[in-house]
Amino acid sequence: MDIFTLKLILTPTLIVLVSLAGRRWGAYISGWLVGLPLTSGPIVFFLAIDHNPAFAAAASLGIMSGSLSQSMFCLAYAWSCRRLRWPAALAVSLGVFAVVTIFFNVYRPSVEWLFLLTILGLLIIYNAMPIAQEIVVKTKPLPVWDIPARMIIATLFVVGLTEASEHLGPHLTGLLSPFPLYALILAVFSQHFEGPPAAIRVVKGMVQGLFSFATFFLIIAKLIEIIGTGPSLLLAIVVALGLQAGIAWVRRAKQG
Repeated sequence: MDIFTLKLILTPTLIVLVSLAGRRWGAYISGWLVGLPLTSGPIVFFLAIDHNPAFAAAASLGIMSGSLSQSMFCLAYAWSCRRLRWPAALAVSLGVFAVVTIFFNVYRPSVEWLFLLTILGLLIIYNAMPIAQEIVVKTKPLPVWDIPARMIIATLFVVGLTEASEHLGPHLTGLLSPFPLYALILAVFSQHFEGPPAAIRVVKGMVQGLFSFATFFLIIAKLIEIIGTGPSLLLAIVVALGLQAGIAWVRRAKQG
C-alpha cells in the first residue's frame, strides 16, 4: 500500500469511529476522543515518511504549540455558543485560533518550556470553561450525510496539509496540524442539532483530552530521532491512551 492510499484510508476511519462513539456515549466522550491526535498523529507519521524524522520532530513542536490554539478555540466556542448561533460562534472561535497560531509562529520556546506552558495553559482554560446542563434534548434528527461529510473534510485536510508541508516548513505545518477540524465539526453539529449545552460538553471534553495530546507530541519531539518513527509513535500512543484512561477514571470517581 502506498502512502497516499494510506492517507485516504486512515483518516476517514478515525473520524467514523469518533462519530459513532459520540452517538453511542454522548457529546462529552466524543469531545474527549477528539482530544486524541486523530489528525495530527497521522500527519506527523506521514511527515516522517515523506521527509525524515527530524522534520517530524520539528513539526511536533509546532503541533504542541497548536494544542493551546485548539484549547483557546474550544474556550471561545464554549462561551460564544451560549449567545450566538453556530456560524457566528464558529467565526469568533476560528479568529481566536488564528491569533494564537500567529503568536506561536513567532514565539518558539524550547520543548521543555513549551510543554510546561501548554500544561499550565490547559489547566487554566479547562477551569475557565462554562458549565453545561447535564440533560440535552435532541431537537432535530441527525442527517444521513453528516458522517460522510466529516470523513471527506478530514481526509482533504490531512492530504492537503501533508502535500503542502515541503513549502510550509515543519514548524508552520505543525502549527496548522491541530486545526480544530474535528472539534468544529462536532461542536457545530452538536449545537445545531442538540443545543449549546451539547456543544459545550464536546469542546470541554476536547480540552481535557489535550493533556494527553500534548504528552503524545512531547514524546515524538524528544524520541523520534533517537529510537525511530515506529517505536516513538507506539510509545506515544500507549502513554496517551493511558493518560486518557486515567483522566476518565478520575472523572468517574469524582462523579461517583
